[in-house]
Amino acid sequence: MSLLARRASAEFVGTALLVAAVVGSGIAAARLSPTDVGLQLLENAIATALALGALILTFGPVSGAHFNPIVSVVDWWLSRRAGSGLTGGDLATYIAAQVCGAITGTVLANLMFDLPAATWSRTNRVGANLWLAEIIATAGLVVLVFALVRTGRSNAAPAAVGAYIGAAYWFTSSTSFANPAVTVGRAFTDTFAGIAPNSLPGFVGAQLVGGLVAIAAIATWYPSADKSADAVVVPRLKQETEAR
Repeated sequence: MSLLARRASAEFVGTALLVAAVVGSGIAAARLSPTDVGLQLLENAIATALALGALILTFGPVSGAHFNPIVSVVDWWLSRRAGSGLTGGDLATYIAAQVCGAITGTVLANLMFDLPAATWSRTNRVGANLWLAEIIATAGLVVLVFALVRTGRSNAAPAAVGAYIGAAYWFTSSTSFANPAVTVGRAFTDTFAGIAPNSLPGFVGAQLVGGLVAIAAIATWYPSADKSADAVVVPRLKQETEAR
């Protein structure tokens, strides 16, 4: 198997398991705490944060554990001159793997809880306040990732990224999707974590804007981040090691 295929498979499976954790814990929370929405959100947030940290530890050495097209796009953009991160071809493959993985993860979660494999969500999430929240959540996540890389603390990413997402569930009005692939995947479940298809353009657009804000912030605060792009989110295995 080629290096890119190995990395793409890690991005596919990692994103699938992440979304399965998000959607599955949302379904479980709604069933276990049917009258307490706050408790449902807490249960969903804790499960997601812990799963994300574990998945970064598992797949980080293989693909970098991006699981997020915005992280991959920023990695490519910042490193396009230095040649230290993703190439254009890598980027396209990563994004395809992430989106397909997210949809697969939703299907798996639905099936695990004896629901139809895929059902369009009817949960509308529309409004300027939610889009602003997605801009903030996404920008904060991306800046965190590159700050860790630039300061040589990539090994803290599993805990730090998991903690940020867990916290952002609560301090953002959108509950911090912060990920276009995850957003698309969550449209395929009419459960606690779902988002209606008509809400996707606003959320994904806001996440893209958040990515642009992050690029500007990183360029200002961490101007040499491009030289460490191959360590986003967790340093990947050396090519000669991966080829064995």
